[in-house]
Amino acid sequence: MEENYLKRWRLILGGDEADGTGIARALTYCQEIISRPQDTVLVLVTDLYEGGEVRDMYKRFVELVNSGMQLIVLPALNDDGAPAYDKTHAAFLAELGVPTFACTPDKFPDLMAAALSKQDIGMWVSQKISQ
Repeated sequence: MEENYLKRWRLILGGDEADGTGIARALTYCQEIISRPQDTVLVLVTDLYEGGEVRDMYKRFVELVNSGMQLIVLPALNDDGAPAYDKTHAAFLAELGVPTFACTPDKFPDLMAAALSKQDIGMWVSQKISQ
């Protein structure tokens, strides 16, 4: 079973690095397996470089937000720890009200605690993440 799960994720996220990742496909898969979106926190760690159709990725983001799911996007960090991501797509997410910010691994447990207790993530970011 675990082997099938890993194969599925490789299929969803696979592809040449230069082509980006299949973010829309990954989000579609999440939609398929999540049965209670209002009780779900989805944390997407990504560089937001879509290897597929951008319009599909945007559609999935809108559907997830409209479903009541709590979506948080953490841009990928480069080897120096600086955010490395597509800023146009991040701006789209900001328009949807999706918290999109860089989070170092040491802050991640606190972020999850805040998200799971339904705290205002924007407020949490302003208090906990140095800009």
